[in-house]
Amino acid sequence: MGASKSESFSIANNEIASIFKALSHPARIAIIDYLLTVDSCICGDIVNELPLAQPTISQHLAVLKNANIIKGNIEGTAICYCINPETIAKIVSHFGAITTQLKKKCC
Repeated sequence: MGASKSESFSIANNEIASIFKALSHPARIAIIDYLLTVDSCICGDIVNELPLAQPTISQHLAVLKNANIIKGNIEGTAICYCINPETIAKIVSHFGAITTQLKKKCC
């Protein structure tokens, strides 16, 4: 993260920032939305759903996979993708903590 001095922050802060960074592109949000509608899918399924080329979809899938937001299992010659519930639980927990703190505040 270079100039951001990420080493100055906790592991948890860096982890949640990495997850949010991976989610910061509309195509990746669309991929997550699509994966929510199916149990799992291969890259070709997503290519048929989004207005992007296969190499672009593959790049977005790689970003999501590197952030552990999705998982990929090899099935024959294809990789079958699904959402990683453990990472989603971290997002829910983070926003839950924010919500709890906001209830205690008065503006």
